[in-house]
Amino acid sequence: MNEELNKILRDLPSVEELLEEPAVASLSFRFPRASIVDSIRKILQEIREESFLSASVPDKMSIVENIVRRVEKERANSGVPIINATGTILHTNYGRAPLPKRTLKKAAERCSGYVNVESDLEKGERGDRMKSLRKKIALACGAEDALVVNNNSAAVLLALMAISNHKETVVSRGELVQIGGGFRVPEIIEQGGVILKEIGTTNQTYIEDYEKAVTEKTAMLFKVAPSNFEIVGFTHSVSVKELAALAQEKHIPLVFDLGSGAMFDTERFGLRHELTVSEALKDGCDLVCFSGDKLLGGCQAGIIVGRKELIELLAKHPLLRIIRQDKIAEAILTDIIDSYLDGKGEELPVWELIRTNVETLKKRADDIIKRCSDIPLYTAECASVIGGGSMPNQTLPSVAVSIKYDDTDELAKEFRLSYPPVVGRIEKGHLLFDLRTVFPEQDEILVQTITTVMKERK
Repeated sequence: MNEELNKILRDLPSVEELLEEPAVASLSFRFPRASIVDSIRKILQEIREESFLSASVPDKMSIVENIVRRVEKERANSGVPIINATGTILHTNYGRAPLPKRTLKKAAERCSGYVNVESDLEKGERGDRMKSLRKKIALACGAEDALVVNNNSAAVLLALMAISNHKETVVSRGELVQIGGGFRVPEIIEQGGVILKEIGTTNQTYIEDYEKAVTEKTAMLFKVAPSNFEIVGFTHSVSVKELAALAQEKHIPLVFDLGSGAMFDTERFGLRHELTVSEALKDGCDLVCFSGDKLLGGCQAGIIVGRKELIELLAKHPLLRIIRQDKIAEAILTDIIDSYLDGKGEELPVWELIRTNVETLKKRADDIIKRCSDIPLYTAECASVIGGGSMPNQTLPSVAVSIKYDDTDELAKEFRLSYPPVVGRIEKGHLLFDLRTVFPEQDEILVQTITTVMKERK
């Protein structure tokens, strides 16, 4: 038996032999050779280990199919472009705000060589990092000054550490939220060496609660916008204006974690009004922190705007070097801010998706269904969401291409593992491809993918 097994194992194809198989060789057009070789070696090792129990090994074609599946599976988890047909516009799992192609082109042109990230060309010496971008952000938001770090959690942490380290920060219990990935605001605050002073209750906090909490140990008032949650029913919260008046009276700063970063009135697009960055500053906030990849429509970033002396305090803190942005993100964010300064913010992809009308989506759905004439598809009215920790419970009417199938979960997986991956959502036994989050230029790919996947299942 051992002799027979040893002979079988000796006859296993080599790595080089498997690499020459057409199905495996074709993978090299999309994946690094080292990744393919690594998968082959692992599969051969698994076969050797399993053979001691089964006294057999799979045939060559089965091994080849296993290699292709393994490499494709690893590819599906390695940051590939997808078609987001979930209807969630700012989908955290899929990179939140999509970026304009021209922005990426400009960033590539700027960053492919050397760039004066922190060099003063006039003086010929080291200069302020992101000086120009900071000025532009301040101008766009109506602030005295601005600062940029790598995400909004880092922005909040920097503000807390610079202003309130080893002192008290007063915050409502109703605003101590958990953000994406299981991170909790109280934990972020405590990591900054800040003494958290909780006031009020989960559903009700009044200005009197803040007044009673302020002592000589208080360094700041801290407010968190309900960007990813909503408390309804018997509730009460304190407005930014009320808090700003109290902060001014007590001579302590008010720091506001606004989160979403809306730059103009969202009511224009059929959404509930979202407090904008400039409105928060006009209401009296000393510092406002928000994300770059949510309603702003840019890349991942944490942006802090507000009073110049406070921004300068943050800019001098040692933590800034650890959490600062890189040159590529700076180039991208610069172009996004330029769009707002040029009055073209509504033309950014995130706002194009939001403002697309239902009639346009319906025509696209009808065209897709017509082109997939031999496949049972239906037009379905549905609702898209903003997502990404922005505007909770806000929906937009939308239209989807719907597929009814016995095993909808398995079908959805088949589309996710297609190339490129198409990610929809399941509702009431139907797989929906919500066209609000599918760009018009992706319709052709969607038609091809639906045709391929569904024909294989006939």
